[in-house]
Amino acid sequence: MNPNQTVEDESHPYITSASRRIQLLSLHLTPLPPSQPSPQLNMLICAKAANKLEVDKVSLSTYMRGKNRDIQEKIIEFFESRPDLQTPVGVSMNEHRELCMRQLVALVREAKIKPFRYIVDDPAKYFAITEAIGSIDVSLGIKLGVQFSLWGGSVLNLGTEKHRDKYFDGIDNVDYPGCFAMTELHHGSNVQGLQTRATFDPVTDEFIIDTPNDGAIKWWIGNAAVHGKFATVFAKLILPTHDSKKVSDMGVHAFIVPIRDLNTLQTLPGIEIHDCGHKVGLNGVDNGALRFRSVRIPRDNLLNRFGDVSRDGKYTSSLPTINKRFAAMLGELVGGRVGLAYASVGFLKISVTIAVRYSLLRQQFGPPEQPEVSILDYQSQQHKLMPMLASLYAFHFATHYLVQKYSEMKKMHDEQLVADVHALSAGLKAYVTSYTAKSLSTCREACGGHGYAAVNRFGDNTVLMQQVAADLLKQYKDKFQGGSLSVTWNYLRESMNTYLSQLNPIIARWESADHLRDPKFQLDAFRYRTSRLLQSVAARLRKHSKTLGSFGAWNRCLNHLLLLAEAHTESVILAKFIEAVHNCPDASSRAALKLVCDLYALDHIWNDIGTYRNVDYVAPNKAKAIHKLTEYLCFQVRNIAGELVDGFDLPASVTRAPIAMQSEAYAQYTHHIGF
Repeated sequence: MNPNQTVEDESHPYITSASRRIQLLSLHLTPLPPSQPSPQLNMLICAKAANKLEVDKVSLSTYMRGKNRDIQEKIIEFFESRPDLQTPVGVSMNEHRELCMRQLVALVREAKIKPFRYIVDDPAKYFAITEAIGSIDVSLGIKLGVQFSLWGGSVLNLGTEKHRDKYFDGIDNVDYPGCFAMTELHHGSNVQGLQTRATFDPVTDEFIIDTPNDGAIKWWIGNAAVHGKFATVFAKLILPTHDSKKVSDMGVHAFIVPIRDLNTLQTLPGIEIHDCGHKVGLNGVDNGALRFRSVRIPRDNLLNRFGDVSRDGKYTSSLPTINKRFAAMLGELVGGRVGLAYASVGFLKISVTIAVRYSLLRQQFGPPEQPEVSILDYQSQQHKLMPMLASLYAFHFATHYLVQKYSEMKKMHDEQLVADVHALSAGLKAYVTSYTAKSLSTCREACGGHGYAAVNRFGDNTVLMQQVAADLLKQYKDKFQGGSLSVTWNYLRESMNTYLSQLNPIIARWESADHLRDPKFQLDAFRYRTSRLLQSVAARLRKHSKTLGSFGAWNRCLNHLLLLAEAHTESVILAKFIEAVHNCPDASSRAALKLVCDLYALDHIWNDIGTYRNVDYVAPNKAKAIHKLTEYLCFQVRNIAGELVDGFDLPASVTRAPIAMQSEAYAQYTHHIGF
């Protein structure tokens, strides 16, 4: 297809608009003979005849895998060389739990790969390790994350030097398996509402950990049922006072609580552990529930980076309020969100690779007396999988950008950067995990009955999206009060000005392929949608706040706010994809990525074409051109789908099964391990 021509007619992509109209008129006077091929068949012939893009798979893979490729390959090679550490199909829950523990210990002590050392110093390498581990066994990936990112990360990020000196080596070599006990039966996302109490006893210089009621039981805690020896327990810090209240609630803090004897693994006095039992997936992770009955721990077990208690019971903190201390504490745990978004992309790579390879190999029907064709040659299969493949590439670059920003945050400790990463991680974690969960089902269905085989690898984000929307509204308010915008939202300044100004009717009618494939048009369209949603929801909130109050107004506009957060996240993803295409050094890989990026952008614009049509951002003829070009790009991506999934460079053992995905296990992963 000549990119300088319009894409109005799928059967004749080379003719101009004027020629098309003349030809249509002539067809009314001289109809096509019955024997002439249909326009749909002409399109297929034309697309097949188009030159297939040549892709250098080695260069593409090198660009995609990045600088941490070596350590990922080392991990894969280690587990492939150890049949005793490979997870068999149909393994029982108890066997799977013990196998996961052996796998983790072997990784650290035999393969000499110690992820904990990279948590702070090189987060990008840590996340690369988790991606490779997740491809071995999702349960192992979760267990590793609980041990090093959650339990170990809480000690590093919320504790001080005395805690690192005491616990680092034990966490690093897995002598101290631990848990992250935040979620309670009645409280998950609302961490400030946790009910577990840690009351200071000045007589014995100890904290007393108590579960006051059944709703405060720590629930679904990874590593708790079998292997955990310690738990980072999040509880309200209660101090005795001499006033009429007698106690003072200093807000939620984190405490190190031993739960099992280090040698015998027997449960310690006052600790009650309940095994959550068999799950629909992730049975290699020993989830459990914890209850505390007057469990005493030394005062030094308070992770005191943001607040401390002296021997005489006085509280000190560099942060003046409970809310500021709480925000600082959760800010240090944002790595969990980053890891969830990053790992989800890894799971989606496996799923899409299996589905695409199956669809390329599986043949079904075809023209009379001709060989059967690949099911990926059917438009319906292409429309299921090719936009998903394009989205996967987009997510890959967006989450790598998130890891880069997170790494900068850990080094610089800049307050604005912390806020930026907090909102960006919330948006990407929510968006990518939700998309992945839905896509796993689509991949399974795209593989027919094979998608349900047990041997295969197919395996609530609302609060996070509200955080993104809240941050956007704050940026919106700052913009009109003369404040500065944080890095991720800089585009809003120009985009809001565009939205508030008159639309250009000429640009709304441009329909050439060059224009539609122009990154500026694509990104402007994404950002225009975000700015439009932001302005409209801000107006609605102002209106409803007068009668419903701030909470009532927020609840009334909640679906609108979630759309805003989603639109913003998509804008960030596209911006990072465009940047990655531009930075790719290899010409053939860059051309392939550009094709995929265009499909990602135009597919999203077409899927929300009503929004753009309602405000005449896109004229009817342009909307039709977007649709036709999206279909064309879908077929072109299909032509290089094999090379694109090869670009992920996944080991053969990861995708050896014919198909299927543990989507139930993935749902467990995203909903029970995240923040």
